[in-house]
Amino acid sequence: MFGKRRKRGRHSANRGTAQPEVEFDGADGPEEGPFDVAQAPDDGLNRLDLGSIRLPVPDGAQLQVEMDPTGAVRAVHLLTAVGQLTVSAFAAPRTDRLWPEVSGEMIAQFKNDGFRILRENGEWGEEVAARNNEVHLRVVGVDGPRWMLRGIAAAPNEELAAQAAQALYALMRDTVVVRGEQPMPVRTPLPIELPEAIARHIQAQQQG
Repeated sequence: MFGKRRKRGRHSANRGTAQPEVEFDGADGPEEGPFDVAQAPDDGLNRLDLGSIRLPVPDGAQLQVEMDPTGAVRAVHLLTAVGQLTVSAFAAPRTDRLWPEVSGEMIAQFKNDGFRILRENGEWGEEVAARNNEVHLRVVGVDGPRWMLRGIAAAPNEELAAQAAQALYALMRDTVVVRGEQPMPVRTPLPIELPEAIARHIQAQQQG
């Protein structure tokens, strides 16, 4: 569905431990993603090009595009049999890690919204599981070179939550991030650009 799994690479080294700095200078590149575009593998995997991210859409998934009032794309969701998967990229500092700070803020917000929170040590470090009576969430963050990739899996019940989390991991392992060279404030969402055919389809729906 997502391509062959590779050995754990640089992103998962020292997982779950404090990492004051992030270094991304290896010429060989990680064996397992998410990948920076400069080190993206030539693996023949079919990825949906969304400008700042390239996603390996799983078989049977439906694309749901979330627009903001200005007409820009706010997010792209993948609707699967086990839940909704959302992967987003953000501008980050060159060396400092952004995910620990962001995850702490998300935990505080989840608690304010009445979610039960569980912090777990995952493939790329600490991740967040949050649930209430209506949804089970899994939030994963990966710090890359001047970007942070955040993935969210939302499942309707506990039975599907584990499967949705595994689907999210597989999706993120093969995602490619295209940060670009332009300066951006930290935490700025990297712009999403829809393929022309999808953009035309959405425009036709809005006009209809």
